[in-house]
Amino acid sequence: MNKNSPRENFKHLLNILSSDRFLKMEIRRNDVPFFIADYKIEKQDEMLDVIEKLKNNLSDKKIKVLDINLYDLSNDILKKNGDWDWYMENETSSYKDVLKEEFQAILDVQNIIAPAIAGKLKTDYDILFITGVGEVYPYIRSHNVLNNLQKFAKDKPLVLFFPGEYTMYEDTSSNLKLFSVLPDDKYYRATNIYEIDEV
Repeated sequence: MNKNSPRENFKHLLNILSSDRFLKMEIRRNDVPFFIADYKIEKQDEMLDVIEKLKNNLSDKKIKVLDINLYDLSNDILKKNGDWDWYMENETSSYKDVLKEEFQAILDVQNIIAPAIAGKLKTDYDILFITGVGEVYPYIRSHNVLNNLQKFAKDKPLVLFFPGEYTMYEDTSSNLKLFSVLPDDKYYRATNIYEIDEV
């Protein structure tokens, strides 16, 4: 697990993200250029500031970042499909399990979320940021998003900002633990961006 604060990690992240080797996808653990930047949930506000600072600094270096916030994307889908009003009417009166099932159907990762993200990838960008992971739990799980993006988002580096722990083991297995408490699932194909030393 990454033990430094987001501010302490800023220089490392900027160094990696702006390197030619990273942008050319020469640094990666597996066949997909997916990276996870984990952080402690209590540092959420600090990480949001760091993400904005990264985007600004990368823009100054002429590196284009496409930031897709899963929470904002979900809200847009709910509003576009006319489900937002239903949610607002039923949020306080429905059981949590009922809402969870409804949202998981409406925001199905394979058929709704991943294609919506794929549609946004038609723009010109150099690095894809996936943010808002904690805000959409438990309706959308990060390992499902990564699994379903493997066919859409493998031409440019993808960085998922994860509020929790991403642990990689020597036997090449790995584990996502949301909020450092809830096991999201095992995801083997991403690289922990803090374990990259050479650029």
